[in-house]
Amino acid sequence: MNRVSLKDISEALKVSKALVSLVLNGKGDQWGINKDTQKKVMNKARELNYHPNQMARGLRTGKSNIIGLVVADISNHFYAKISRTVEREVTRLGYQLLVCSSDEVGSKEQNLIDLLKDRQRAEGIILATTQKETKQFRQLLKESFPIVFIDRKPGLKGASYVGVDNTKGAYDMVEHLVERGITKIGLLNISPTHISSLSERVNGFKKALEKYNIPHRNAIRAVSYYDVEKTTEEAVRKMLAPPYNMKALFAINNYVAVNCLQAMHKLNLRIPEDVSLVCFDDMDSFKFSQPPLTTVAQPLEEIGEQAVKLLMAQIVNKDFSPRTKILPAKIVVRKSTGRANSQ
Repeated sequence: MNRVSLKDISEALKVSKALVSLVLNGKGDQWGINKDTQKKVMNKARELNYHPNQMARGLRTGKSNIIGLVVADISNHFYAKISRTVEREVTRLGYQLLVCSSDEVGSKEQNLIDLLKDRQRAEGIILATTQKETKQFRQLLKESFPIVFIDRKPGLKGASYVGVDNTKGAYDMVEHLVERGITKIGLLNISPTHISSLSERVNGFKKALEKYNIPHRNAIRAVSYYDVEKTTEEAVRKMLAPPYNMKALFAINNYVAVNCLQAMHKLNLRIPEDVSLVCFDDMDSFKFSQPPLTTVAQPLEEIGEQAVKLLMAQIVNKDFSPRTKILPAKIVVRKSTGRANSQ
């Protein structure tokens, strides 16, 4: 079935295409078009199920009304919830959202940014970057292209960013464990480890251990994003066995935590009797795991809302000065942390 065009409406009503276009674009009164004629045009458009060609309209107006969102993995609860909030907010403002996953591959992310900007003509992009290289970002900033980074900092000045205080969140979680008498704490990181949110959490972990004079030389092990199930099980086995004998494991994000739970179940480990387990990132399912998991919760809706606000400010004002929004994370204590004398 062919798309209904302005020509179809104009021929049905025996009026000009220009008149139909003016009415459908809300300019009927401005151009003195009779109210009855405007009503007939609108009714005929509805009757014929007319939908404007957004690409053609974008070429005429210079606006696409498209916003791009690039995250590592849209299936991850963390990004899915932020994406849903971003979609809600941009839709409310009259925009459409295109969401892409980079799969933690820098070259793919670069291609997605080019696709959104040059082929989809996105008016702005919200990005959780996986890249080390900042050449592409510097060019975008040079062009004053609207972009907001979330969760992960881009490693260059002059960019707007929304995230949480990862260092304090990790520090507070370690302190929670130490207060319960647990000092043998292992951190499970994940590649690529250069990502700012991960390195900040590692920094907070180390700072807390140093405060209590606990060595961290062998306390951190990285698992592979691309083989997370196998490498997490290997890491759990090693950290709980001699000479390490960790009494608590701190998963650096929810992806690692889910695989930790799976590995511990496979190894017949009881939480928290045999080992405590905590995580940076909260998920609804962690409330119902056995036992419910103690986590560092991030304000995901607020991250999405603030990112949209900063992006829209850039879209309407090319002279907008970049801003950084650091939001607080909070410890959610459940039942996966024991006490030293009970382990």
